[in-house]
Amino acid sequence: MVYRKITIEDVTSLDYESIVTKLSDYVRRMVNDSGTSGVVLGVSGGVDSATALALAVKALGAENVLALIMPDTGVTPLEDTSHAKNLVEMYNVDYKILDIKPIVDAYLIALGEGPDKRSVGNLRARIRMSILYLYANMENLLVMGTGDRSEIMLGYFTKYGDGAADFHPLGCLYKSQVRRLALHLGVPKSIALKPSSPRLWPGHMAEEELGLSYEEIDVILYAIFDLGLSRDEAIKATGLEAWKIDRVIELHRKTEHKRRLPPTPDPREYVWRYSKSIVS
Repeated sequence: MVYRKITIEDVTSLDYESIVTKLSDYVRRMVNDSGTSGVVLGVSGGVDSATALALAVKALGAENVLALIMPDTGVTPLEDTSHAKNLVEMYNVDYKILDIKPIVDAYLIALGEGPDKRSVGNLRARIRMSILYLYANMENLLVMGTGDRSEIMLGYFTKYGDGAADFHPLGCLYKSQVRRLALHLGVPKSIALKPSSPRLWPGHMAEEELGLSYEEIDVILYAIFDLGLSRDEAIKATGLEAWKIDRVIELHRKTEHKRRLPPTPDPREYVWRYSKSIVS
């Protein structure tokens, strides 16, 4: 079988104005159905949170959006905090800047031991999420997640950290599609095209950790999960090395637990089979 070469343009050539309309309706519906007053979201200075912020404002109005900027001043580059501050001021939303370093330090002092950098990085993500839910509870807001489809499909997020939210409106869009949507919504190029980084530890960069570029990742995900190609078909259609296809498939497989609710035993098997019959 002969395959036409699949490129990033196949992934990103979309009607972004129609996507904005549909996603704006989706955000409004989520808020209206929940009976809340709006949304709260974390704004990091990266493309995903910038796009989510722009979408939230378009859908709900700036007055119904609260943005939290939560750097760890021991880790987060000043440029990221500056970008985040410029964004929230550009979109005229209420915002708070909360340094989480004292909270992280308090955990580490209380533990009295030295966790590895990945564990502390995930702690930072979970601290941020707990703060978002604190403000959501106080202000009757939904926590609007900022994760994209690439991250979700790869499990490239912290479980119960940035992966925890009431809804993820960008979860249907690959990272490369989010970048195009960001530009369409007027997000500055310096942010829309900035290399992605969770910033969970100093020098932490997403593509370096993943081992592939997001353009490569998105083409592979598109080939396998949207076009339904097999591993071997995806290798031929994308022209990418086999190890890159295998890397993406393995990341998706290993992180399936992150995309599901915690499993629980079936009560029919573990409980009611041991109950006494009520039929006499």
